Amino acid sequence: MDAAEAFWALHTDLPREGVGSDATTRGLLELARPLPGSRALDVACGPGRSALVLAEAGLQVTAVDTHEPFLDRLRAAAAARQLPIAVERASMRDLPYPDGSFDLVWCEGGAYLMGVDAALRAWHRLLVPGGALVFTDVGWTTPSPSPEARAFWAAYPAMRDAAATVAAAGAAGYEVLATRLLPESDWWEEYYDPLAERIAAWPDPDAETAAALADNQAEIDLRRHHPGDYGYTGYVLRRW
Repeated sequence: MDAAEAFWALHTDLPREGVGSDATTRGLLELARPLPGSRALDVACGPGRSALVLAEAGLQVTAVDTHEPFLDRLRAAAAARQLPIAVERASMRDLPYPDGSFDLVWCEGGAYLMGVDAALRAWHRLLVPGGALVFTDVGWTTPSPSPEARAFWAAYPAMRDAAATVAAAGAAGYEVLATRLLPESDWWEEYYDPLAERIAAWPDPDAETAAALADNQAEIDLRRHHPGDYGYTGYVLRRW
């Protein structure tokens, strides 16, 4: 099994596919209110945990991703909860919606895939004046992170602190309403703890799979030993 296959085997059907929680989603939504209307777009929705929370809060949600198994999982969850979420396959880099289509654009943990600055610029047009953009992104939480953390995050050269992202948001035409550092529990309860259990239970991996498992375990161990070096921040922005 190659690294990509091992990744999807590890991550498929985890309680959550990244750092976050339903409580954090609800809290960030409250910070974004009042909204001009109820139309929301969840970009890179994954299996749809945030989309479900937004829909339960009364928003008319369109959720997009490029990974069809995630979309199927969200369709099933939405049907089970009787939530009318429009689930569509689309790339965050080329969203097929006219200008001013949404009152809220949402993206938990995915904006880095196209670059946060590029996302800020590209998604601005989708919002009506007064609409909100809410996203989460990882960044430094200390001016002197450990060598171990710097080495790991060297693969993400855009890594910066929250102040730099706030400045970028202002330059892209947004008012920053709030920032919130996600709690440590958002890393563990529905993400790293279940992922670690899956790694530990993997039966007799071949050499390539064992290397992929070790990489995932190293990420978990880094967080365990250096939690003060970096974190996920929620950004709540208003388009004017």
